[in-house]
Amino acid sequence: MSLVLSLVYFLLIGLVAGWIAGLLTKGKGFGILLNLLVGVLGAVLGGFLLSMLGFAGAGVLAKLITAVIGALVLLWFAKLIKK
Repeated sequence: MSLVLSLVYFLLIGLVAGWIAGLLTKGKGFGILLNLLVGVLGAVLGGFLLSMLGFAGAGVLAKLITAVIGALVLLWFAKLIKK
């Protein structure tokens, strides 16, 4: 897979993950740009956290679940700091 295609794939998963995390936390999404930001940062965070716990998955569904978990942790942490 080419680098450009991998980047597009990563961004699409991040966008969907951010949207799902937005639905789970607020009941609606944050808008396309914030969904993308939350999802991409969540994918990185989720991948880091789950690899530290010894979990690794392959495939689109595993990557999406990892990104959603990371996005939820990111949103929880942001909410904690906001208070």
